[in-house]
Amino acid sequence: MNTGDTAPDFTLKDGGGGDWSLSNYKGHTVVLLFYPGDNTPVCTAQMCSVRDHWSEYQATGAGVVGISTDTVESHKGFAEKNELPLTLLSDPDGKVSALYGMKSWLPGRSARGVVVIDKEGKIAYHKVQPLSLFRQADEDVLAAIKRAA
Repeated sequence: MNTGDTAPDFTLKDGGGGDWSLSNYKGHTVVLLFYPGDNTPVCTAQMCSVRDHWSEYQATGAGVVGISTDTVESHKGFAEKNELPLTLLSDPDGKVSALYGMKSWLPGRSARGVVVIDKEGKIAYHKVQPLSLFRQADEDVLAAIKRAA
């Protein structure tokens, strides 16, 4: 997966059990925040940081979603517990994570990474944190969104 490539379409279940499809966001910038798992220290800090910067994310006009291999039920509880404003998508078999090059050293988990898809459906930014111990700063993600707009 390289910048400039067409983003592969996918459909996953959201925390409410509904379908979320990338194809529904054609003409919009979309941010995919891949993370290893709900209720873990670094992932919780990452998603809460997005929550704390939510007005800045909203100001970009981009759609922002989190993706991990956790279940719909886990996502629902995690989002409620931490008052997360973003949609969390369940990738239980890791197919979407693999499709976007988010290979983790943790079995059954996604790597931590960020993908920004521009309005034309092209990958504008792709960053993987292979060890998943460090998260990308919101400022870096926001800058990548602005460059893609």
